[in-house]
Amino acid sequence: MSTVEEIENAIEKLPLQERWSLHHWLSEQMADQWDSQIESDIKAGKLDQLAEEAIAEYRAGKTRPFPK
Repeated sequence: MSTVEEIENAIEKLPLQERWSLHHWLSEQMADQWDSQIESDIKAGKLDQLAEEAIAEYRAGKTRPFPK
């Protein structure tokens, strides 16, 4: 297994176009991981309290439209 430092050194040696390809691939991987974590947290009920608070504030008129 490579260390982060070894990976960083290898990335620095890549041509620019390959670095951009790696960047896009890594961004997609991170986005997918984030989505999976959010879905897991929702299913586990970890966001229920936040949702309840947001709905209560909306119903109490304590919100405002999102700027366009």
